[in-house]
Amino acid sequence: MRNATVRPDGTKLRWVELPGVEPALIWVHGLGSSSPAYYSAVAAHPLFHGRRSLLIDLLGHGISDRPTDAAYTLEEHADLLASALTTAGVSGAQLIGHSMGGAVAIVLAARHPQLVQALVLVDANLDPRPLGVGVGVGYTEAEFVHGRGWSETLDQVGPHWAATMRLAGREALYRSSLHLGRGTIMRELLITLSVPRTYLHPAGDPPADVAQLSAAGVRIVAVPNSGHNIMLDNPDGFVKATAAALPGDRLQDRHVAPEVDQKEEAIP
Repeated sequence: MRNATVRPDGTKLRWVELPGVEPALIWVHGLGSSSPAYYSAVAAHPLFHGRRSLLIDLLGHGISDRPTDAAYTLEEHADLLASALTTAGVSGAQLIGHSMGGAVAIVLAARHPQLVQALVLVDANLDPRPLGVGVGVGYTEAEFVHGRGWSETLDQVGPHWAATMRLAGREALYRSSLHLGRGTIMRELLITLSVPRTYLHPAGDPPADVAQLSAAGVRIVAVPNSGHNIMLDNPDGFVKATAAALPGDRLQDRHVAPEVDQKEEAIP
């Protein structure tokens, strides 16, 4: 386990690291998740053998610290992640971000462009959520943190998500979800970025306004036999799609990238 101090009070972000050559692969989890839990199997795939990988947990999640006084905005998540990567000697990294982690990766790329060489967004949040959708909705923060909201939410999300959600700070969950729904418009940032960008989605459930994203140079790739947690539902399809998206990756070097459609690609 590695760590970096990211706030003056000594707060640390922590990660599991697989040593290897640069550019580093940075695996960023979603809301209430943990990167080692969601990405370990795919990060260890032979296609990524020999690459440096950091499976890092965002502030308030997993093995990272859970300060109760943090704002947990997307900007704060991105800035503290950038601080950890800088401490780790990372620059020009290739970020793989799932769900909220994809939103954080977009914000990081916009605010700290020197750290990012490419983005792979895994069914990432691009737009503010409608009112009434998200973790903690229907509760005040006090009800969620100290009252019935916490236990009721764990029951509602099911055993798989609850297993990693229990590792997150309650304030982190509530505030991260709130800011994810109301905060930075990630789509607008994404279309302005100049780095290679790929958006993976479950087949049959593409992001809104694919034409806008494609026109901005974002590759849209459908991964079959998967739901929101693509890396868990179809690990082989996820690895193939991710490797094909990364500049200089082994899959491209072997000339077995998936066939390309002008608007959308599909992984068999």
